[in-house]
Amino acid sequence: MRKIITFCVMAFCIAITPTETKAQNPQKGDYGYLYCHMSGRGEWTAYAISRDGLNYQDIINGDSIFSPYEHARIEGGTRDAYICRTHDCKGYLMVTTDMCVRKSKKWDNYGIDLLRSDDLINWKSVTFDFRKGSSIFCDPESPDVYKDWSKINRVWAPQIFWDPNYQWSDGKKGGYFIYYSLWNRDEEAYDRMYYSYADETFTRLTKPRLLFDWGYATIDADINYLPADGLYHMMIKKEGGKPGLFTSTAPSLTGPWSLPDDEDYIDFEGNKKCEGVSAFQLAGDDSWHIGYIEYSSNPKHYRICRADKYMSNFNNPTDIKGVNGPQHGSFMRLTKKEYKKLEKWGKSRESH
Repeated sequence: MRKIITFCVMAFCIAITPTETKAQNPQKGDYGYLYCHMSGRGEWTAYAISRDGLNYQDIINGDSIFSPYEHARIEGGTRDAYICRTHDCKGYLMVTTDMCVRKSKKWDNYGIDLLRSDDLINWKSVTFDFRKGSSIFCDPESPDVYKDWSKINRVWAPQIFWDPNYQWSDGKKGGYFIYYSLWNRDEEAYDRMYYSYADETFTRLTKPRLLFDWGYATIDADINYLPADGLYHMMIKKEGGKPGLFTSTAPSLTGPWSLPDDEDYIDFEGNKKCEGVSAFQLAGDDSWHIGYIEYSSNPKHYRICRADKYMSNFNNPTDIKGVNGPQHGSFMRLTKKEYKKLEKWGKSRESH
């Protein structure tokens, strides 16, 4: 029998075999939750905090937590915010879609923004404009996925996953797996899922690699590692076949990813369209909560449903409460110190 090693990342423990360290974003805190999201009132990033993960209160009334023009250097809009801790729990990372439909009048964009913070309040960033091609990536010698980068039409909904097993060309191990959808209309028929790796400084990015192609457009992926079955689970919007939000599984981050399960999926909304899925767990609970936006109705509805520890058997969808303009975003657990700091900062901003 192989010896089992148990290691802890802050307050988050995983049992693994010596042959592989499972990729995972560390979790910390059992006092509250942060919902970091694109505002439904505009193309900026907003915060809301909660003690129970379901009932929230806006920070600074749901207004922008930073200037989108400062960080989104292409179009001035920070959409689809995804937030998580750095792998050592000493800081925070965020990725956004650099896009402003209000300004461009179209559903095309050209890059993403990578942000880093030490305190959840002050952020530094770099912007990657994919139209510039190989020169923006840290591995220009790697193969290109496109002949003409300048024709890229979409770089949508990036998310982050710490991968301790990734090895850089200099032998250093560990990188942030950044996954997103890309579309170059001149060279492919639809949006497909790709991935890159960012280094620990969160300022260098490798060239895109195709994650999978199911034969139709796929966007808004959300990946989590499930200790319950030892697999990586992806929830995703597919733009073909049945409407809804679907699951796929893989033994590793880079796949192979299974075809989506057409029998067990989020189908509460009937023929209404849904996207922007984000799964999270409450402290001390091995089941899952799944947030998503139903955007066919007027007004739109941001819902949170339940799933079991295997991220299946979806049930009990309810509207998120207390958020002004909820939209595509993500969730992160908070310590008491972090929660109180954001609460205090929000009140000080609101009083000015």
